[in-house]
Amino acid sequence: MLVRLMYASRATAGLSDGDFAAILKASREHNPAEGITGLLCFSDGVFVQVLEGGRDAINARYKRIVEDRRHEAVTLLGYEEIAERDFPGWTMGQVNLQRLNHALLLKYSETGRLDPYAMSGAAMAALFREMCASGAIEVA
Repeated sequence: MLVRLMYASRATAGLSDGDFAAILKASREHNPAEGITGLLCFSDGVFVQVLEGGRDAINARYKRIVEDRRHEAVTLLGYEEIAERDFPGWTMGQVNLQRLNHALLLKYSETGRLDPYAMSGAAMAALFREMCASGAIEVA
């Protein structure tokens, strides 16, 4: 059974750009073997990630994220059974906020700043779908 999970977390102090690149690289290397696809955004010290795949694989990955010392304030934004993936070809896509139209953030949030803690899970999911459609995603 396929599921989609979305969460937000804050990076612990001292997380560098190199650390983020290593997280993204590891995801892209390990996700295919686990059947996981998804999308990752990192902005102003906040992670937002969507993971898709089998229920057991997604649950195990989320458990590792919650226990990972590089994350704090891990908050589940959404979890649902799905008939098909939104990101089937991406071992892990990355949101490029420089390509993102500021008006798109304003459409779904109170300010022009990405703050998943102040948005509903449904609004965050809709924003991710529009990011994909607008070409704001980088895929390795």
